[in-house]
Amino acid sequence: MGDHVNRPMRNVTGSVLKPTMIIIGIAAILVLIFFSTSFFIVDQTSRAVITTFGKYTSQAEPGLHFKIPFGIQQSFNVPTEVVQTEQFGFRTEKAGVVTQYSETAYPQESVMLTGDLNIVDVEWIIQYRIVDPKAWLFNLSDRHKTIRDISQSVVNLLVGDRTILGVIGPERTTIEDAAVQMMNETFGNYGLGIKVTQVKLQNIVPPKGVQEAFEDVNKAIQDMNRLINEGKESYNSEIPKAQGQAQQAVEVAQGYATERVNEAKGDVARFSSVYAEYRKAPSITRQRLYYEMVEAVFKGEKNVELIDKRFTNFLPLKNLGAGVAPAPAAAQGAGQ
Repeated sequence: MGDHVNRPMRNVTGSVLKPTMIIIGIAAILVLIFFSTSFFIVDQTSRAVITTFGKYTSQAEPGLHFKIPFGIQQSFNVPTEVVQTEQFGFRTEKAGVVTQYSETAYPQESVMLTGDLNIVDVEWIIQYRIVDPKAWLFNLSDRHKTIRDISQSVVNLLVGDRTILGVIGPERTTIEDAAVQMMNETFGNYGLGIKVTQVKLQNIVPPKGVQEAFEDVNKAIQDMNRLINEGKESYNSEIPKAQGQAQQAVEVAQGYATERVNEAKGDVARFSSVYAEYRKAPSITRQRLYYEMVEAVFKGEKNVELIDKRFTNFLPLKNLGAGVAPAPAAAQGAGQ
């Protein structure tokens, strides 16, 4: 009988414990779900888009954030600070110091027709950033395919407007700049939420059958550009030098002209002053001018003797002048 009495008591205890453990387990799961669905982290390279019941609500900056749990609100991290790249005509297998490329060709992406009806193989890349996370997530469904299709269309259009020599040579930079502008306009019209930062033409080669001939043409173009640059360098070095020499000659001539003019003005002023004095006393002025002329003629000479031209006997005057300086009357007589 004891066995029959105790057995129901054990069954009651077990029945009480089981629901309690289930409730505790459910509560623990709910708490875990609550915390796991209530907080999210946004890293420094991203922005988060918050939706409530699948509808856009707001955006979150980098850091730890709270949201309504149990899937009522969801967060989607969008890498807005990461520069993303799309490759056309080739694929990179391993990037690094020595980049490894795939040997597989992609002619459907790179083979194009130029404006002069030549076929050219163009490999290029585009780099872009996401600038509008909301537009990036909600406006288009197949974003990757849209980016590639529009990029191919733009580059095909730009290459088709130019000759093959232009595409290979001087038009590369023009194509790259125009492609960035056209892609951004098209992506903006589609509301894709991205901005193209760079388009780079990597490798441009002609068809295999004429590749050697085009390589010769390319080398000739490079030689032409090199010679043009050398000519410009020579021009830039010689022309300023010649201009400096010409300016120097002009300045020297102007200085000489100024000097001559000043000398002439001085001579005129001197002559005018002498003439004024001459009019006051002609005989004295003539005598002073004569003395000045004699001094100028015999300047630097030694043992000079002046005699009167009317003397017939030279010797007495010479003896007299040996110890005494000639009298002014003798000099005056000589002038007469």
